[in-house]
Amino acid sequence: MKKILFLILASALCMNASTAAAGDAAAGKTKAATCGACHGMNGISPNDLWPNLAGQKEGYLVAQLKAFRDGQRANPMMAPMVAPLSDADIDDLAAYYSSLGK
Repeated sequence: MKKILFLILASALCMNASTAAAGDAAAGKTKAATCGACHGMNGISPNDLWPNLAGQKEGYLVAQLKAFRDGQRANPMMAPMVAPLSDADIDDLAAYYSSLGK
């Protein structure tokens, strides 16, 4: 019985995690104009120091952007870029970049 309850709970958590970031890719494309300066206009960075964002998993992008914004990841270049972003902005950006091919 405990095993069944665990599996049900684990399934519910996985479904919540996969649907947590439900951003609007079209809105994200508009919001990504500033990001393009370093990460490339199509999410492919022209510089080895900055990561490609195109094709990254949506949940990963959400987690990383929130970590930069909330101070859990420190980076002097990213901090001022993400400071004004709302959760909805982050969801939209993540939806946009995850929709792009690598």
